[in-house]
Amino acid sequence: MTKTTGKMTLTFNPEFYSELLSKHQPRIIKNEEENEKFLAIVEQLLYRPNLTPEEDAVLELLVRLIEDFEDKQYQLNASTPHSRLLHLMEARSLEKSDLVKILGARDVTAEVVNGQVEISKKQAEVLGEFFQVDPSLFYFTSL
Repeated sequence: MTKTTGKMTLTFNPEFYSELLSKHQPRIIKNEEENEKFLAIVEQLLYRPNLTPEEDAVLELLVRLIEDFEDKQYQLNASTPHSRLLHLMEARSLEKSDLVKILGARDVTAEVVNGQVEISKKQAEVLGEFFQVDPSLFYFTSL
């Protein structure tokens, strides 16, 4: 406890921190296996009551590394108009042939579904109406 405030002050032990770093060896996460390993360590630390300042620093470092990996690995906006179309088709158990009536000719439908051509605005409007979603999901917009 400090004399002036009466509050307990925790000190940071660099040797103990070095031991923790050596034990867990945190580093830039490059694959799912490493991510799972560090997630398990984080989970262990989160369930421990009264972490030391050194354990808290390691926890903070691991969480930052995990967030960095997952932000890059699981980008929410990484989808494309084509991948959104495929997702909606899969969610409704639709085949290419189910979209022929909507998009027109069989060959045009195949090109769109296979991602060989970009979805036109007109096609996006028809698909939006069919799937009951905003047509802008099916085309790239400039910012």
